Amino acid sequence: MLTVRQLVNDFKFQVLAGWEGLDKEIKDASLKRPSAELVGFLQYYTPQRIQVYGRTELGLIAQLDATARTKNLNQVLVPEVPCIIATRGLPVPAELIDLASQRKIPLLTTTKSTTRLFYLLIRYLTNHLAPCTIVHGVLVDVYGIGVLITGESGIGKSEVALELIKEGHLLVADDAVEVRRVDEESLHGSAPQTIRHLIEVRGLGILDVTKLFGAGSVRDEKNIQMIVQLEEWQEGKAYDRLGAELKTREILGIPVPEIIVPVRPGRNLASIIKVAVVQMRLKAESEMVNLD
Repeated sequence: MLTVRQLVNDFKFQVLAGWEGLDKEIKDASLKRPSAELVGFLQYYTPQRIQVYGRTELGLIAQLDATARTKNLNQVLVPEVPCIIATRGLPVPAELIDLASQRKIPLLTTTKSTTRLFYLLIRYLTNHLAPCTIVHGVLVDVYGIGVLITGESGIGKSEVALELIKEGHLLVADDAVEVRRVDEESLHGSAPQTIRHLIEVRGLGILDVTKLFGAGSVRDEKNIQMIVQLEEWQEGKAYDRLGAELKTREILGIPVPEIIVPVRPGRNLASIIKVAVVQMRLKAESEMVNLD
């Protein structure tokens, strides 16, 4: 759950009024600049969104006479509004402060420009409010492709990831991968804060990758573009030998290309994953050329 209080703490906003509403929950990742609403057009008003007041909105309020200003602000500042943010450090009308205080709507200020704030807030809200799940596996960045390595406990996922990191590829998350659906096509993977940049290898324990290989060996998040499922080699099982089978696995409703790699002694799994990534990139480039 995302609250206004957390938003204030993360963005260092100043609170002018409405402290009693800081524990309101934010549920909508979109933002609202209520320019039309401030002049009385309420047909498409969405009060559940965070309201952002820039020079345009504050200028409109200043131009209204006292009667219209009171009437329109009363219509716009309804209890459903999670919070109001005034940008550029601009002075806020006393009527807005008083009404926000009366209705317990947090009124926040920032010195950031409206455009800059929109960019930062939309990215922040998208990440925090996106559908999320935890996947048991390891997420690595291989040649710029986010590869989620999955398989049964003890199959060797972390060992393969460690080999890839030694060769210059990047660790995103080990053991528990937080996966967020940020839009209709993209899945972002990251590590829970408590285990970020750590990897557990049986026999060695928990290793801090940044201390072993440097800060350039990790990244905080990555789009998941491929899944590699490791499984014990089974005699008699028919494995894809031609690469003709296109498998996918759905995570949060989004299909992700998946390959199954059987594990047995002598197989260099890190090399297999690197080749699979290169093959995927070549196929994507070939499809783009064909589209042109």
